[in-house]
Amino acid sequence: MTLRYLPDAGKLYGPEFTNDPQAVYARLRERHGAVAPVEIAPGIQAHLVISYQAALDVLTNADGAWSKDSRPWQVRLPDTPGAAAALGMLAHRDNVLFSDGADHARYRRVVIDCYSMIQPHKLRDMVIEVSDSLIRGFAAKGSADLVHEFARPIPLRVFNLLLGRPDSDSAALISALYDMMEADPEAGARGSENYYRYIIELIESKYASRGDDLTSWFIDHPAGLTQQEAIEALVVTLAAGFDPMASLISNTISRMVSDDRYYSSLTNGALSTYDALMEALRAEPAMANYGPYFTTRAVDFHGTWIQPAELVLVSYAAANTEPTHVPDELRSDGGSYLGFGAGAHRCPASDPATLIAMTAIERLTSYLSDLELDVPREELEWRPGPFIRSLATLPVSFTPIRPDQPGESPWSAQSASPSTPSEPTFPASPADYATSAPWSS
Repeated sequence: MTLRYLPDAGKLYGPEFTNDPQAVYARLRERHGAVAPVEIAPGIQAHLVISYQAALDVLTNADGAWSKDSRPWQVRLPDTPGAAAALGMLAHRDNVLFSDGADHARYRRVVIDCYSMIQPHKLRDMVIEVSDSLIRGFAAKGSADLVHEFARPIPLRVFNLLLGRPDSDSAALISALYDMMEADPEAGARGSENYYRYIIELIESKYASRGDDLTSWFIDHPAGLTQQEAIEALVVTLAAGFDPMASLISNTISRMVSDDRYYSSLTNGALSTYDALMEALRAEPAMANYGPYFTTRAVDFHGTWIQPAELVLVSYAAANTEPTHVPDELRSDGGSYLGFGAGAHRCPASDPATLIAMTAIERLTSYLSDLELDVPREELEWRPGPFIRSLATLPVSFTPIRPDQPGESPWSAQSASPSTPSEPTFPASPADYATSAPWSS
């Protein structure tokens, strides 16, 4: 059986969508209401939830009609390049993103418990060290592309350290994931091979010798992940920690340097980095359209009939910006947003993600307080694709900082080195769980 054709579907790819997705969402909302038919790749269709209330309803559903298991949908896909592109983000894996019920609760418990063991002050020191080292690479030039020279390397280097690899290994991870994102099939295949080699080598090294790191915590959690489940936990950790985090950082910076509410010089704006981050999560969330669900039976959802095994995506970008006809100054919701999702599948690492993004941005602006965009923000180039709202480049200029000039600089700042072993925080043996590990409670 093949998937049915949805008429009048809006395209979530191509120049029109890439350049102005909000205009596409507005047309879909006018034509279809809360749920609209869309095409996410040539020949691959979905139902897109574009109303805030409808998004909350599907994200917080307790109805057996909704499932995260993509396999019934997956087996009905045609064998086309469009299907292959969609499966990169939607193919089933045994992890927290694509499971339901007891399996989901088990996987999620591992993620929550292990992320809770990351000490915020150590994470902050790690981000400072990584950010300063990147800033040193361009501070003396007076210009930079903050996507490629700052926002994208940060999550990969930080997660490389959190997963228990030395910072010197981060170059291999960065190269692999950058290749995977390329449109060139040869580069993509090379990147995928190198990425999985990195994951396998990491897992094998931690099974041989545990450390004070996320990988070891995943392996030793009482939930008893199999080796393959531990690999899948690492894959989803890196996937969720790379592109969305990089995009959140660059999207936030681009708003700050183009909006006088934050910035005439970054030291005297009326609003804070946190304000800019929250505004980016609301108005321009990095994960623009995702939160996949697959129906197990026919459902009448906000006036749209959705048949079994059809794909439903949540448009966080459209739901967050749905017109309310209420002036902002009269709203009591504080500008509510779904940037980290909602319900049982809400991002379990939103606090570390916020800390990483804020620390990195504040480190950058503390040294380079006169950042200016080289082009108007409306002329910035965005990466194509239906799922992530991500800048292709973020060219800026600023007053150069030299290594030999007086005052604090990224060359002179002191912070704890993330590569220096800390006192162990993970229990030495299972007998220590009762006193040391969060899952003992």
